[in-house]
Amino acid sequence: MLGTGPLTVAVGGKFEAGKANPYAVVSAEMLAAYERLSNLARGLSLKTEYEVVPPPGMVDLNRTNLVVVGSPRILPFVGQVLASDPKLGFGSDDDGVYLVNRQTGEEFRSPSDSGEPVDYGYLGRLPRPDGRGTFLYLAGIHAMGTLGVAQYLDDHLDELYREVKNRRFSLLVACSYDPKKRAVKKVDALTPIYRSEGVA
Repeated sequence: MLGTGPLTVAVGGKFEAGKANPYAVVSAEMLAAYERLSNLARGLSLKTEYEVVPPPGMVDLNRTNLVVVGSPRILPFVGQVLASDPKLGFGSDDDGVYLVNRQTGEEFRSPSDSGEPVDYGYLGRLPRPDGRGTFLYLAGIHAMGTLGVAQYLDDHLDELYREVKNRRFSLLVACSYDPKKRAVKKVDALTPIYRSEGVA
């Protein structure tokens, strides 16, 4: 499900505001997402390598055993690949970023934007630009959604593998969290698991 050898986990970084010489940083939630993925991989006897993708987010997607973590806002090149998912994806308008189910037309806007400690996220296997494989992609509307996606993958790895094997797929999840501890409380699927040829 994760790969066949040592994993590269590429995490989107962002410039830290207020610095004379800005540098790429990774949020605590993104780091926690990497730690969860690393622990999951370790349980499968896979090593992981951590890679920060600095702005403007140009990550090399043409690699085997690649997991990419971060929203299309900080990884715009991944956002272009994400557009190839006919079922699910991200959208944006004057009210902000949201997730969309292209099958049903439903839009999912993060409740955290209205003060509720819930965020939404995307999990999928997307095609490499070179056409020679796929990579796994995790992204929330906000950082807590990304952490929630990592937990969902950890909690449901066996189930996901039974459903999709090594095929392309995607689904959306809802993550409730403790806003003070910035810790995930519960993660549930928000949509069915969509394979590129239909619902799993």
